[in-house]
Amino acid sequence: MPTEIELTDFELMQKIAAKDSKSLELLYDRYSPVLYTLIHKIVRSRGVAEEVLADIFLIIWKKYYMFDMSTENVYSWLIMLARNKAVDSKKRMYGQMTIEYSDNYEDEKIVPLLSKEIDPLDLNTALEIRPHIDKAFHTLTDAQRYVLNLAYYEGMSETEIAERLKIPVQTVKTKIRIAINNLKNLIRGSSL
Repeated sequence: MPTEIELTDFELMQKIAAKDSKSLELLYDRYSPVLYTLIHKIVRSRGVAEEVLADIFLIIWKKYYMFDMSTENVYSWLIMLARNKAVDSKKRMYGQMTIEYSDNYEDEKIVPLLSKEIDPLDLNTALEIRPHIDKAFHTLTDAQRYVLNLAYYEGMSETEIAERLKIPVQTVKTKIRIAINNLKNLIRGSSL
């Protein structure tokens, strides 16, 4: 039987579902550095980033059942949860979000529902392939990187991006689709 530290992310989530608080602590120890980095990049405030990180682990503890165990994709779920919560917090901080934060809102807008078609990824693999992803991202054009940044880190909708860039929404959709396809092709073409 593996020691607690050797448990996979998925095994930790299974134990969290059984209300094992030690497993939540282990998941926190494993993921807090990478999640904090992502959150801080979005909110750009140490205090807010720390608060969002704490909120994320509270959500995991309270709403573990919203993680689809059949996907076994803990890494992607945690990254999307952190991203969604950070973007929401940033928008609220700047008065750009007027919808009341409630349990229903959290279930619908913050806690991600991952497609079963997304291949499971673990933290170690993600850290190993990160240089390839960074290289591929920096190979995109400035415009492609900018629209992806607005969509992912700023949490802007296609309509909001179109308004900011003063271009049609369909052009934004096309730019995002092309950027994502180029990114996928560049990553596949690298030595992963």
